[in-house]
Amino acid sequence: MRRRGEEGGKPNHERWLITYSDLITLLLIFFVVMYTLSKIDANKYHAIASSLAKTMGGSQSIMDSGGPSLVPGADESKELESFLETAEQQSMEKIKRQIEEYVQGQGLAGKVTVTIEERGVVVSFQDMVLFPLGSDALNNSAKEIVDKIGAILQQTPNYIRVEGHTDNLPIRTSKFPSNWELSLARSATVVHRLIEFSDIPPDRLSATGYGEYRPRVPNDTDANRQQNRRVDIIVLRTKYQEVEPEAIIRSLSITTDKKE
Repeated sequence: MRRRGEEGGKPNHERWLITYSDLITLLLIFFVVMYTLSKIDANKYHAIASSLAKTMGGSQSIMDSGGPSLVPGADESKELESFLETAEQQSMEKIKRQIEEYVQGQGLAGKVTVTIEERGVVVSFQDMVLFPLGSDALNNSAKEIVDKIGAILQQTPNYIRVEGHTDNLPIRTSKFPSNWELSLARSATVVHRLIEFSDIPPDRLSATGYGEYRPRVPNDTDANRQQNRRVDIIVLRTKYQEVEPEAIIRSLSITTDKKE
């Protein structure tokens, strides 16, 4: 009996192994889960990149480069961001090239200019190309020009902003009390034309009127004022679309109206 009691009273120094093995098991499960999540993200990124490459006519060579990263999924995220920027730049350059070819073919060089800026592709029309002096009605030749360029712009999913500009010569008529109204009316006219004849979705378009307050050059000569009287069509880069209001607000409003 004494021998059994002595043996039963001895402390078990190996019980810590149970806690240790449980901790190791939990850590193993944690890292397996993290690794699985990172692989899912990588597959998702590659799928998105592949789809965009086919849509924009680009290649997937960008996705094949890049070194390892200590953060799971970081390489894939950077690769996707780089790929999207490159693909969008290629799309912008394609739009610019197509419009320039049309402008050259129609003998509009100098009257219609196409540039790529930080905000996107800017197609700038001198006002005489599209509108009679002091009017917001497109002339006959302008309708064809806007339709042809609209067909090129229709292929991109980016938002499109139309901006109206005037010189500093005042206008005061029953229809246009100031240059603000004239510039906005002209941009709205172009927007309506793009919707009706180029099938560009209305939720991708916006019209803005700046009047005389965004001149390219000082309004101190007739030639300079001619440059400032213009209508610009801007294909916005994706990063500038984040400031645009969401269409979900409109859809929620429609749903509310139906319930009432």
